[in-house]
Amino acid sequence: MGKRRRPRIVVVGAGFGGLWAVRTLAFEPVEVLLVDRRNHHTFFPLLYQVAAAEIEPEAIAFPIRGLLRRFPNVAFEMAEVRGIDPAARRLETDGPPIDYDFLILAPGSLAHTFGVPGVAEHAFFLKDLDQAVALRNHILSVFERAAREPDPLRRRRLLTFVIVGGGPTGVEFAGALAELIARPLRRDFPTLDFREVRVLLLEAMAEVLPGLPAVLSAYARERLRHLGVEVRRRAPVAAVGPDRVRLQDGEAIETATVVWTAGVRGHPLGAALGLPLGPGERVPVTPALQVPGHPEIYVVGDLALPEGPGKLPMVAPVAIQQGTLAARNILRALKGRPSLPFRYRDPGTLVTIGRNAAVAHVFGRAFTGFAAWLLWLGVHLIRLIGMRNRLVVLSGWAWDYLFYERVVRLILPSLPVRGK
Repeated sequence: MGKRRRPRIVVVGAGFGGLWAVRTLAFEPVEVLLVDRRNHHTFFPLLYQVAAAEIEPEAIAFPIRGLLRRFPNVAFEMAEVRGIDPAARRLETDGPPIDYDFLILAPGSLAHTFGVPGVAEHAFFLKDLDQAVALRNHILSVFERAAREPDPLRRRRLLTFVIVGGGPTGVEFAGALAELIARPLRRDFPTLDFREVRVLLLEAMAEVLPGLPAVLSAYARERLRHLGVEVRRRAPVAAVGPDRVRLQDGEAIETATVVWTAGVRGHPLGAALGLPLGPGERVPVTPALQVPGHPEIYVVGDLALPEGPGKLPMVAPVAIQQGTLAARNILRALKGRPSLPFRYRDPGTLVTIGRNAAVAHVFGRAFTGFAAWLLWLGVHLIRLIGMRNRLVVLSGWAWDYLFYERVVRLILPSLPVRGK
């Protein structure tokens, strides 16, 4: 009698949701395959620091195979998923098809342009390492160009930086960019008149960091202004061009740099797989995170749109908890036990705004200033994967803190991989 095949669980996406699903399934009597089109996991909460020349890209990335080598029942395949055959329980990829018994989809999200003309063509985004490095290269390049630009109008356009979106990413990047300009770049470019430099943060709603207590939003706004950032509230963008941003009130801001952090939408993989989509191009799922009509398919993280009242934030803790629950529900199904519904446990929100300043909303309490900043540092170091990465990030932070020096002010070439 042949050996009975173990159930095969395929996890698509090596972000927070996918990795925590794999960790939950490790050492269980199942066969797990993690599929991603990249061979590394990226710690997205620190992506903006790569763009602001604060840390190296490699410091927030970790090779997936290195993460999985201690799990004997887990394998990895670097592939791009292109289709699904639910009846045959098979994924179509850019390589051989992949069969599964259970499927967990955790591909994440992309930037949401909300249909604003010109955003996709002319704005910079912060959703992956390539985009962060491209933005860093651009920021450093415009200062190099401005240093030799004799025309004052063109120079001021080059030195105007517009960040659209006053959520956590926009606020954190605005603060980091302002500090990069105020000290390291000011010393690097002594011939420039830094009174010509502008950093603007545009938020369409009434307040930055919407959803947090008003005292934290007000603190963040004032801290940004202290750093020299012009904060514009109720300033929705109507269009983005190659050399300007036009607001809905008709004002035009001439700039060579627009960073779009205004929102996210579900990964297009949901549409490519033919799954039903809800608002934000997200896939509606049952309380147990299953696709209706296909209990063997689970969706977690930013792509999932759970039933029920309330709107879950598209943040890492949600993905982590959903990935863990999806894996547990699969194990329960294999034992003939009913699935458990998803219940989000909010660990709180932390947002840093430059050195010695942050806001924290934890356990229903609001913190600001140095204490919140220390809490932000500790939490992000603990969550970062890999001891080497933690040491590299910590050393970069310490060097910047002690000497006001960003060590990665490099314009590096970004070339496509050969053989594609």
